[in-house]
Amino acid sequence: MKTLSIKQPFAELILQGKKKIELRKWNTKFRGEFLIHASKIPDSMAMEKFGFTDLPCGFIVGKARLVDVKRYKDDEEHKKDRVLHLANSIFGTYGFALRDVKRIKSISAKGQLGFWEFNLK
Repeated sequence: MKTLSIKQPFAELILQGKKKIELRKWNTKFRGEFLIHASKIPDSMAMEKFGFTDLPCGFIVGKARLVDVKRYKDDEEHKKDRVLHLANSIFGTYGFALRDVKRIKSISAKGQLGFWEFNLK
């Protein structure tokens, strides 16, 4: 199944329904269900900003459906969606719109860049 590695705390914020758009510097034609992998190394500044101290890293922690990709053309447009992506434009100008997010039992896994395949047994 397609899988996307996302740094903590952003993976957790997606699972909690607080982050509905994942920002990337690259576009994708992929649409559909994918697994959410919490990267091995968290974003320490974001962990502090959002009040987290200990979250699972190096695990597949959930799944979601990618329904659309929005291209942010400028900072003003990017700022309008800040409550949906919870980040600034340095994280990317492509917004992956997520739906049907579900937490799953954690599965240890090494991550990769971009979408990658994981065999759910």
